[in-house]
Amino acid sequence: MEYISLKDIPEVMKQKLLERLGYGSKDGYVVDNSGKRVQDKYVGIDVSLSNMLIFPGSTVILDNNPLSIAAYLDEYDKEI
Repeated sequence: MEYISLKDIPEVMKQKLLERLGYGSKDGYVVDNSGKRVQDKYVGIDVSLSNMLIFPGSTVILDNNPLSIAAYLDEYDKEI
């Protein structure tokens, strides 16, 4: 499986990716289809465009931090 860092992708491409997944962006943050900021389900912080993480094959949007990554891998280890 090949990984692509979202940090290197231009913001306009991140926005297009989010749109394809049913999300959007506003004021530098990821928002759901109702315009509410998306929070990382593991650490409860708003996910910014500059620090968002999406694992290949997933639609779960995380903040790119070690705790969120470890929690995600623990929860989805059988599906990865």
